[in-house]
Amino acid sequence: MEATGAVLNLSRKLSAARRRQLAPNGVIGILIFVVTEMMFFSGLVSAHAIVKTTALGGWPPPGQPRLPVRETLINTVALIVSGIVLAYAQRVYSRSPRAARTPMAIAILLGAFFVVFQGVEWVALLREGLTITSSTHGGFFYLIIGTHGLHAIAGLIALLWAFAKLMRGELLSSELVTAEIFWLFVVGLWPVLYWRVYL
Repeated sequence: MEATGAVLNLSRKLSAARRRQLAPNGVIGILIFVVTEMMFFSGLVSAHAIVKTTALGGWPPPGQPRLPVRETLINTVALIVSGIVLAYAQRVYSRSPRAARTPMAIAILLGAFFVVFQGVEWVALLREGLTITSSTHGGFFYLIIGTHGLHAIAGLIALLWAFAKLMRGELLSSELVTAEIFWLFVVGLWPVLYWRVYL
């Protein structure tokens, strides 16, 4: 009888161990999404590299505006600092959620600066004649950088949602980590795109 009880108890413990979550569902979901997006951007960057190296007459094509490398470098620094500050906010959150408010707000403001500055850059390039149909240079620029821009906007929305919950005292640590993973993906991807598309 004792042996049967011990076996049942062991069986229950093993069953509970199997059901225990490795990570919150949101974190696992965003990690899967980030991996698929990395493959998507890898394909875009690879296609861009092939077209760039085989372009007749050099790259960018003659008569097409040059991309604002120096101005975008400032924007790049703002985005990287945003990611660093958000990582700091997450570390602070584990000790005191209220203390995470200021660094999280700074991260959001820097991210918003990045998105707005990219919009200003696009308007200037459109005025100079770089459109999605003006050349393969324009097509790749707006496809790659525009797709990243959509990800940056989605990341900002996620951060604003998390910040609103933080201000109400309702933000779970797993929710902050989920938003942080996505934003750090946006931040980490950008220097690669800047290097491959702008330089």
